[in-house]
Formats: sequence, structure tokens, C-alpha cells
Amino acid sequence: MSPRAPGAGRPEPRATGSGRPQVETALPALPVVAIVGRPNVGKSTLFNRIVRQRRAIVDDAPGVTRDRVVAPAEHAGRRFLCVDTGGFEAEAPRVPAAIAAQVRAQALAAVEEADVVVCVLDATAGLGPADAEAVRLLARSGKPLFVAVNKIDAPARDRLLGEFWATGVERLWPVSGAHGRGVEELLDAVAAALPQVPEPASAGEGTRLALMGRPNVGKSSLLNRLLGTERVLVAPEPGTTRDAIDTPVTIEGRPYVLIDTAGVRKRGRVDDPLERHGAVRALGTLTRTDVVLLVLDAPQGMTDQDARLVGRALEAGRAVVLLANKWDAVRGPERDVRRFRRRLAELNPGFAHLPVLCVSAHTGEGLEALPRTLREVERAYRATVPTPVLNRALRDAVAAVAPPSPEGRPLRFLYATQTGTAPPAVIVFASAPARVPPAYVRYLAGRIADAFGLRAVPLRLTLRPRREGEAAGPARGARARPVRAGRPRARGR
Repeated sequence: MSPRAPGAGRPEPRATGSGRPQVETALPALPVVAIVGRPNVGKSTLFNRIVRQRRAIVDDAPGVTRDRVVAPAEHAGRRFLCVDTGGFEAEAPRVPAAIAAQVRAQALAAVEEADVVVCVLDATAGLGPADAEAVRLLARSGKPLFVAVNKIDAPARDRLLGEFWATGVERLWPVSGAHGRGVEELLDAVAAALPQVPEPASAGEGTRLALMGRPNVGKSSLLNRLLGTERVLVAPEPGTTRDAIDTPVTIEGRPYVLIDTAGVRKRGRVDDPLERHGAVRALGTLTRTDVVLLVLDAPQGMTDQDARLVGRALEAGRAVVLLANKWDAVRGPERDVRRFRRRLAELNPGFAHLPVLCVSAHTGEGLEALPRTLREVERAYRATVPTPVLNRALRDAVAAVAPPSPEGRPLRFLYATQTGTAPPAVIVFASAPARVPPAYVRYLAGRIADAFGLRAVPLRLTLRPRREGEAAGPARGARARPVRAGRPRARGR
């Protein structure tokens, strides 16, 4: 592997075609350690141990991990990227389009991009011919290779190492990914083998974009289309993606992290525990993302489940952009972007303020509008509104629609101030917050959001009393929580 320039990543320009955004992968300038091996040997358990977080799904079933999962790690003062891969066999499957063949290709691609390779074997299963062949295949890569014999959970299991010397390597590394035994010694050797490269000057990675949606709406296909390479697996059957896959990129020069997630179906329709686990991980990405790119199936429109996912994202305080994928499959008079958006707004009035892009992962159609939309959403998500301008918008909203007078006593809204960004948060001081109906609070939030073009952003508005001791919070019967921009909750079809 050639040395990297100081402070630079390893950008890989991708041909994007006429009119589509220019997207480049932009991995940080850190050494890369790839963890590879046959299925069910404990690679993901060891990976989670090394990165000190549960980033990869772990299950007793073989073939759980399919895509490459990347996370930063540090040991002995050395920072590096750790890559978990799907289990693969040294011999290529006969059917190139099969998932097993795609998993193998992803694992070998990780080896090609790595600086150090850790091959994991299963001590309890013994050394099979396929294990020995896998070690020989990896040794031919020319990368520093460490053979870790996993599941050596106690000294009594050290005797299981004997047959693994038949791999022909100079040293074996007995480890237990589950309990941590031997992992420090392995990492000491791995850190010593890492190339000396300058670390990036800035740790900033840009806005985080999560591709979310139901199974089989084309999330992974969209990611691959944007990258111009088969970064994640795509297959007709639902549940192909299981882990959340992070990919640092630049889109027309701006830094982002694209996160591909597992499809999320209604709970009652999920029987596979791995699919359920993947869905939980997908929803968990809401805690570490900025903008949700909610992928719809354009021929179907927005379903009840789509509407629920949009609601979850807004409730979590994330900006939302709707991507109506498979637009190339829409035919006849329905293939009219304005008509599609108008119908979507009529059926889901609570989401009428969200930007909608009609796109195709198959042809790339419509993706040229994505960079401009993202810039607008980012500005709104991090918007800072001067207090005098904010209060002028509050006065205009109250003048346009007077607040009700519960129990015959008028309500007064004194002043407003912004208290946060990402998403924008506003506090309005009122004479009797507890008596303000929730509908009027939503109205105020909507008017303020509209006044400042906070498109796609869940403005959080909270009422407070002007003095301590006065009743605060929403009206009786409403839940005590900040409200989003004042549009009614949507109903899916």
C-alpha cells in the first residue's frame, strides 16, 4: 500500500454521470485493520471488543455480518480504523450474484484496503481444510497477517492451539473476544505493525446522514449509486442489510457520513430475531445522526410505516428529507413530480413542510438535487435567529390569530428567545403557560418555523412562566414535552 500524504484521506473519485452529484469516499488518514475469517468464528465479538462499543451485531447464527462495518479504535497511543467483515470461504461460490459471493467480495476488498489483516479462527471447531486455505489466501495479500485463534476463554483451552500450527504461520495469537483474554497482547503486536502515517489535522467528519426506511425500498442501492461502487450488499430478499454501515464521503466538496441502515417493518410482521435486532440498530442511529434521508417506494407512496418512521425521526429532533425512490418505475400521469408531492402533502398534511426528491437508484435520476437540498436543510438545522427578529415573528403570529382565553382570562405571550440549535429550540415566556392549548402552541411553532424557513427541521418550542412559581408547561391533558413545528400529525395511507 502506498504511503498517504500528510493530513490527507484516501479519496476515491467516482464517476457520477451527467447531472448527478460529485461524490467521493473520504476515509480518514488512519491505518486500517481488517478482521476477516470464515463464518461464525467470532469476528464481530472481537471487533466490538477492539472498538470498545457494540457496533456489529453478534449472534450464534452463521453469516450475521454481511457488509463491512468500520469504526475507529485506539491502542497504545495508536489510532486506527477497524473493519469487521462477513464470513467468507477461500473458494469462490459458483453463483457470482449470490449473497455469499457478495460477502466474499466485500471481505477481500477490505483486505485490499487494509494495512494489517487479522484472520480469526475458531479454537472449538478445530482447524479445517477451509481454514488453512483461507490463511494461505490472506498470506498472499502481502499484508502483515496475524492469525488469532478465538474462543480460548481459559488456560485449559490452550491445548486446542496445537493443530493450528499446521497453518504454517510463525506465531498464533490465542484470544477470547468474549472475555478479552489475549486481546491486549494481540493489539500490542498489531499496533507495532501499523504504518506511521500523519493523523488528520481535524477530527471533524461532517453532517451525518442516515438512510432509513422499510425493507426493500432501495436504501443500499441508493448508497451504492451515490458512491459509484458496491459498498454495501444489495439483494431482492428483505433483511440484506443488518448492521448500520458508516461511510465518510464528500458531496460536491462538503463532508458527510452516509449511514445505511436495516429496513424497519412493523413489529408484528418481524419473525426473524436478526431482522428485529437490525431494526433496533436502525432506530438507534437516530441518536447519532443529523439528517434522516427517509426512503419511500415511489410507486407505493407513503405507507403507515413510513409515516411512523418520519414521526420517530422528528420526535428525536432530526431533520428529515423524503427520497421517493424507484421513480423510474412510475408510469403514466402519475409520473409528475409536482402532482406526486401535492398528493403526498394531501394524504400526510403533517409532513407537507418536508422536502421531497423523486429519485432512482437504478438510473440516478433526481439525485442532482440532493446537494442543494442538503445545504438548505443543514442551514435550517443549525440556524441562529436574532432575538429581536424572533420576537417580531412571535408578535406577528399572535396578531394574526389571537390566543384563546380559557376561563375568561386572556393569555399573554411576553417574549421569546432561542436556546439551542441542531435542532433549533425556542422558549416563549407566557403569562399562564399551563392554560395554553396544545393546538395553539403548535400554531406558534409552525408560524415561527415558516417565518425563518426552517424547512425539514423540527423546531422545538417550550412555554415557560415569566416568574418563578407560576404554572408552567402545556395545557391540561397534553404531555409535558417540547413541541415540533406546528403541523398536525400525519396519517399514512
